[in-house]
Amino acid sequence: MLNIEQFRYGDNLGYLLYGTKEAMAIDAGAWQEILGFLEKYRLTLKYVTNTHGHFDHTLGDEYLLEKTDAKYLDCARFTDNEKIFLDGLEVVVYRTPGHSRDSVCFHTGDILITGDTLFNGTVGNCFSGDLRGFFNSILRLMALPGQTRVFAGHDYLRDSLAFARHLEPHNEDIRHFMDNSEPNFLFSTIDQERKINPYLRFNEEPIIGLIKARGLPHATEWERWQSLMTMD
Repeated sequence: MLNIEQFRYGDNLGYLLYGTKEAMAIDAGAWQEILGFLEKYRLTLKYVTNTHGHFDHTLGDEYLLEKTDAKYLDCARFTDNEKIFLDGLEVVVYRTPGHSRDSVCFHTGDILITGDTLFNGTVGNCFSGDLRGFFNSILRLMALPGQTRVFAGHDYLRDSLAFARHLEPHNEDIRHFMDNSEPNFLFSTIDQERKINPYLRFNEEPIIGLIKARGLPHATEWERWQSLMTMD
């Protein structure tokens, strides 16, 4: 099983997936800290890649590539379900368009790195304009095992859960998650997201009732998700 280390830079979160010898940097804005981690644990950086091509996620790439022998993997060129190997262990790439056209997620074991597709407690903006594609990407992630850990591209947790409480003031799972989250190593599980994230709760009665009360379309999952994406 591969390990994961989380690196903060501003509100961004970058990652290092690593085994006993090899590592892959994902959204490596904190490149100096990553180099220090690699040196400390005597790891070889094999790949540098991103969850999508927005500048705040790619700004560390060139520095790592200059200072290591790592190979750059362009996220826009990944095929769906493409496999990457670190120490012989598999990382699967999911193409998840929506936030951007080139958005991808990385899945290995119980680790899911989601970039700006799925945050802890919310979802990303649909900058691609492909809202239906975004919805399909969210459905795909929702279908993963409940214990899968979600490692997002930003720490928007406080604002995300404040908005979730605004929509569902009686949802005690939201308060419980906020009280028990670990700010220095932030993640949630798919099961937890189903309880706290309004954009994954489009089939739950409190959310359906809210959509109906606002006079928004609600007959299908797709209509409810579109309605949720318009709410403030």
